[in-house]
Amino acid sequence: MKTLILSLVLALGLAFIPPAKAQSSTDADTQAILIVVADMETAWNTGDFKGYMAGFKNPDVVFVSGGRFQSDWQGTLDHYVRDYGASPKTRGTLHFYDMKVEILGPDSAQLIGRFHLERPQHALEGVNTRLFRKVDGHWVIALNHVSAYDVPSAN
Repeated sequence: MKTLILSLVLALGLAFIPPAKAQSSTDADTQAILIVVADMETAWNTGDFKGYMAGFKNPDVVFVSGGRFQSDWQGTLDHYVRDYGASPKTRGTLHFYDMKVEILGPDSAQLIGRFHLERPQHALEGVNTRLFRKVDGHWVIALNHVSAYDVPSAN
């Protein structure tokens, strides 16, 4: 009888010990999304616009900026090369920060964050709202909304 009671006490005690915390799929997905954005920042800052665009769903990403729908993936890449690619000064230095990721489902997430584009002329600050989709196991931006405003350049 003592053995039975001791076994029950041990079983009940073990039932209340929390399991070791494993990384949840939500944590892993959040990290994967933040890595996509970090890779995009690095690509932009090295003048690799195609690498920057690798973070977006190709070909059917939706871009909204300046109150307008922008063209598709290739048109957006062409715009970046044309308007920002002439030199490091026109490209500037891009930094994403203050990012908040919300996993909406197994293949969808939302990111809201800020960005700063430092350039000698026409420095920008703003907010990105991004809908991420998991496509073939990789997170990509399916919808990108930018709200930006001019700020004084630090240079």
